[in-house]
Amino acid sequence: MSSLNSRRKFLRNTSILLAGATFPFEALAAPRPVSAPPPDEVLKLMLEGNQRFAAGTSTHPRRTPEDFKPLAAGQSPVACIVTCSDSRVTPEILFDLGIGELFVVRIAGNYVDGAGAAVKGTVEYAVAELGVSLIMILGHSQCGAVKAAIEHIHDNDALPGAINDLVNAIKPSVLEAQHKPGDPLENAIRANVKRGVNRLDDLQPIVAPAVKTGKLKIVGGVYDLASGKVQML
Repeated sequence: MSSLNSRRKFLRNTSILLAGATFPFEALAAPRPVSAPPPDEVLKLMLEGNQRFAAGTSTHPRRTPEDFKPLAAGQSPVACIVTCSDSRVTPEILFDLGIGELFVVRIAGNYVDGAGAAVKGTVEYAVAELGVSLIMILGHSQCGAVKAAIEHIHDNDALPGAINDLVNAIKPSVLEAQHKPGDPLENAIRANVKRGVNRLDDLQPIVAPAVKTGKLKIVGGVYDLASGKVQML
């Protein structure tokens, strides 16, 4: 039995025990995270799910109301995804995974550097408290936030509200990609993902040490809205 299947069996058995227990609600504590599956095993699981989704053969596992009940006692996701808030990008669907398997951080433009404590702290929580072994920065085609950064890269105008800060945080990725051959938007989207991967690789004091010991892996990918496929970078 693979470590990933063992993890699922542990969670299923734990939920059965909790469901049959008779003790005060206050005593209901989340199960401690079990050992995370190796990152390469988690990535393989996700990419196989994406292949099913892109082929139109999704199994849509573990999404009924009954599947939510065991998770009331706690969560133990296998991966953390940092992706865009775009309504067309839903990691559980495009990776054909079930409830409780992905810990998702969504921010317009899926940027990390300059995103502040809200994003970095959430990622650190996924590593330190939930025990994930894989973090994926997931960009997507036709990203509106990256488009805005390209359009305003040389402008001195200020966009309204905090949108200006968001776009400014993505501009360094645009600058990195602007002289490369190919489509400027695609290049900037890729550069933005790689910049996020590099930032997390060096993020102290929780993420970087876990990467160094091999317990954690940071990867980047781009989801194509038209084909449904995720391309790893």
